[in-house]
Amino acid sequence: MSRGEPAVKVAAVVPAYNEETTIGAVLSALQGCRVIDDIVVVADGCTDGTAEVARRYRCRVVELWPNQGKGAAMVAGVRSTDAGVIVFLDADLVGLREEHVTDLILPVVQDEADMTVGVFRQGRLATDLAQTITPFLSGLRGVRRQIMEDIPGVETTRYGVEVALTRHARRHHLRVREVRLSGLTHVMKEEKMGLWAGFRARLRMYWEIVRHI
Repeated sequence: MSRGEPAVKVAAVVPAYNEETTIGAVLSALQGCRVIDDIVVVADGCTDGTAEVARRYRCRVVELWPNQGKGAAMVAGVRSTDAGVIVFLDADLVGLREEHVTDLILPVVQDEADMTVGVFRQGRLATDLAQTITPFLSGLRGVRRQIMEDIPGVETTRYGVEVALTRHARRHHLRVREVRLSGLTHVMKEEKMGLWAGFRARLRMYWEIVRHI
């Protein structure tokens, strides 16, 4: 099998909450990926122009209202495509390139892994360090569709969805491969929302994660 030609249909699912300033660059990179057959953006209770920006690109936009959380957004994206392999990407990524997406996908489509977990490297210190310490919280994943369908109640996990994926993989002895993504980072909540509002949003995120650990 050649590196650029997966044998199964692959969809990119991008859950997004108020990411109008960054989602365009993410979708632009995805449009150039030869290994992607389908792109789904799930605008989860967005109150900004995220959905409008996404519609400028070659993708399908699913809008949820009110905000239902990351787990529900990911499930909605999966249900909106018939692809057998899903790559989940955050809408606030900075520096996304085709090779990042390909590196996440190919171990799954080539049956070398059941799940991949993307980890930042040489992006910037703060985000590199966070993913080095807690790679199991990474939202960058390549997975077989069946994995998402097999996790009971995954749509209710909100920000705990990555913990649910990691726990499911361990319980069922799935093959998980960590993939280093050089030069990739994301916008931190404090940068998007301001220091205090971002800090409160981060605390809410951590609480949702802790509930599933």
